[in-house]
Amino acid sequence: MSTKVTLSIALVMISAALVGIGTFATFTNTAAVSVAHSSGTVTLAPINASQANNRLSIGASDIAAGDTIQRAVNVKNTGTIDLANVVLTTTPTVSSLLNTDASNGLQMLVEKCSVAWTESGTPPAYTYTCGGTTTTALTSSPVIGTNLALSNMTLTAGADNFLRVTLTLPSAAPNSLRAQSSTISYAFTATQRSATSQ
Repeated sequence: MSTKVTLSIALVMISAALVGIGTFATFTNTAAVSVAHSSGTVTLAPINASQANNRLSIGASDIAAGDTIQRAVNVKNTGTIDLANVVLTTTPTVSSLLNTDASNGLQMLVEKCSVAWTESGTPPAYTYTCGGTTTTALTSSPVIGTNLALSNMTLTAGADNFLRVTLTLPSAAPNSLRAQSSTISYAFTATQRSATSQ
């Protein structure tokens, strides 16, 4: 009988010891902070409204060999992220020899003024002078092109790029270019700057 009691007491002590192993206190502490993150935007201001320094949507008619067409456009970075580049793609929505004849058809030159262009002339025969510094954004080339890189652009967020687009029908344009009609779509595409640590 005493052996049984001793064994029972031993089993109770072992059980109590096992329960005690799982009840040690553990001290903890947490430090936390909430951090807000937001993505930026890459946007260009609309260019389809006719107003000073935004006349690219206005066409010309009855052009003759040697004539030039000047239109101002402000390519403005209205986003919050700086840009890596801006390219221009021109496509015909109505096509003719004016845009398919790369040698004798319309030629395009794009220049930038460091300040807004000064507009003169009788609408729609606008002309523009630069009261600041003029640089070339795109050398003279056929009017139709894809992803044409524009040079000397200001790529920082909020920056204006006052451009003058000059179309010229070469003075040597042959009679085959008479009574032709084209509609040209201009699309400026901005690409964000390279990724950086923030």
